[in-house]
Amino acid sequence: MLVPPSPTIATHATSWDSKPTSRAGGTQRRVYGKRRVDAPRAVLEQGSPMKTLEKAIEKSVQDAVDCIQAKLAEVTLSESPAESENERKPAESLHKENKVVHTSTRRLEPIESEIASTPSPVQNTPKSEKRYERMVEVRITPRKIETEPPSEKKHERVTGSKARKASQKKCTPRLSSGCVPDEKVNAYVRAVLDEALTPVAAQAVQKFSSWAARAGNMLEVVKLAEGSYGEVYKMRLREEVCMKEMSKSKLARLRAYGDGVFKVVPLRAQSGPGSKKFTSIEEIVSEVKMLKYLDPIPGFARFREIHVVQGRFPDSFQAAWDRYKKTKDDCINPNPSSKRVYPDTQLWAIVEMDDAGCELEKFSWSSIFQIYDIFWGVAMALARAEEYALFEHRDLHLGNVCIKTTRSDGCMAPPSDNEIMRQSWTSGFGLSTLETTIIDYSLSRAELRASDNPDRIVDIASSDLDKKQIFDAIGRDEDEILLRDTYRHMRAEVYTGNPVDTAKTPDIPGIWAEYAPRTNLIWLLFILKNLLKDRKREPSQPAATRPPLAPCSPNKHMETKQARKSGEKAKKPVLGQISITDADKKLADLKKALEDRLKSVLDLLDLEHGHKDMCCAADLVAYAIDSQWLSEEDFF
Repeated sequence: MLVPPSPTIATHATSWDSKPTSRAGGTQRRVYGKRRVDAPRAVLEQGSPMKTLEKAIEKSVQDAVDCIQAKLAEVTLSESPAESENERKPAESLHKENKVVHTSTRRLEPIESEIASTPSPVQNTPKSEKRYERMVEVRITPRKIETEPPSEKKHERVTGSKARKASQKKCTPRLSSGCVPDEKVNAYVRAVLDEALTPVAAQAVQKFSSWAARAGNMLEVVKLAEGSYGEVYKMRLREEVCMKEMSKSKLARLRAYGDGVFKVVPLRAQSGPGSKKFTSIEEIVSEVKMLKYLDPIPGFARFREIHVVQGRFPDSFQAAWDRYKKTKDDCINPNPSSKRVYPDTQLWAIVEMDDAGCELEKFSWSSIFQIYDIFWGVAMALARAEEYALFEHRDLHLGNVCIKTTRSDGCMAPPSDNEIMRQSWTSGFGLSTLETTIIDYSLSRAELRASDNPDRIVDIASSDLDKKQIFDAIGRDEDEILLRDTYRHMRAEVYTGNPVDTAKTPDIPGIWAEYAPRTNLIWLLFILKNLLKDRKREPSQPAATRPPLAPCSPNKHMETKQARKSGEKAKKPVLGQISITDADKKLADLKKALEDRLKSVLDLLDLEHGHKDMCCAADLVAYAIDSQWLSEEDFF
């Protein structure tokens, strides 16, 4: 019998007796679990990845204004009309140096004699009565960083050495962002640009070549993977080039960004070639909104930035595509250089994210500790997202789960018996050093709430899967048959509430915006079946290392004889505080326990005979915590 879930996990989102219903109001939910530090933002957000120009410009302007104001505070203006020329020279030279503009003298109306005879704050002796008073208007104009066109420049009288200094102080113009001036194109993708985090990315569509040129020769482009949505690239730091061309401080700042990945997605054209294929503007906006909203949740991809570019692939990206084509077997997408597929005006969305590691379908797992961590890592991430955003992934195949090791050397090999025994555990989770990350929300569903305005109507991000032509496909082998059946089970759950009833029903507009969290359990069952079915043979454990030779003690034989005389038994070699025999038994019991738990999960999630009250991933995690398959520290 199922144990009721923990009240902190699935109280408002799910119920053991009925399917959960979404809420239309309320504040943003709490994020469970510990998240890493904030992801670095927008590696190519400015003219160069090493510089942040905005802060430098603001600081230089402020420093210049402060300097001028300090010097002006020391200036004393004499009110005597007969002021000698020698007395005016210091003030005039100071004003010229600081580029202070003097306007022509303004004359005022005659003032009262009582006010005119007031003693001057500069001179203690009273002055004679004046009929008119001179006033000087001072305007402070800060030096502009960006150069103006020659037609708009004001004429300045600068001669000799001052002219040479002015030419030397001219600031080099910032590398152009290569914005596309076409107003129709920018209006078409404005919804995508509005999701950008930096001014350069949000300003307008950029030329693909100009955007890629900001990396210069410091970053190497490598293609990692591809899918029906587009392709994924990575920019690796060229250490040998960067060490020669920049200082250590700049190199350290560039390293701080870490390795980012760039998902390049061709966008559907508004009209003409490409208007009936590729990703629509609405779909990419929905995915970016979910990326930004789910960013705080442990186990989900870290979002950095969204860019929109236009044009053909730059040489660096095309070379990376060609290398992937020669070395990989799964290159199916058309060549980006093909003008039949991609016109010269092709629009691309570039989603910048943290590198989540290797795709699960490309990883060979063999240890039960790896399987246990991968499955429960995905399950807990889904449970957190259900609580946070009423989230359904709806496309959680092995290519949309990434894994990464926490080891410093990056090794992803299964842990040895000695490594397991050196660790302490309560539930058995986390012993493989593998972390999981869920990616690609192009078909997902979530409710997005504004944290600053709890009363705002919920924005539901979703995609109409009936238009994707994914439910009628027939698999060619066992693995593909399981995947295609999973899509049909998911559709049956959304339409009828019974995942086994896969008979095709007429499409219902808007049904994919509704919340049906049991689809997450259908995908978890798919993942667990693949993990257990495609498990590789576990490599043999290395033999125990011999201790180093030590000098033989002359009293060694004497000690042995004394021990025999006293009747003491020889001690067994120990591993820590546990004997080798006890350690082997404890490790074997742990492996069997993990195997039995996962087989029990298969029974709980079975589509025909599974437990009917298991409605979402949060229910499964709550059951695992109450059964001590997971500890509360693993989730919270």
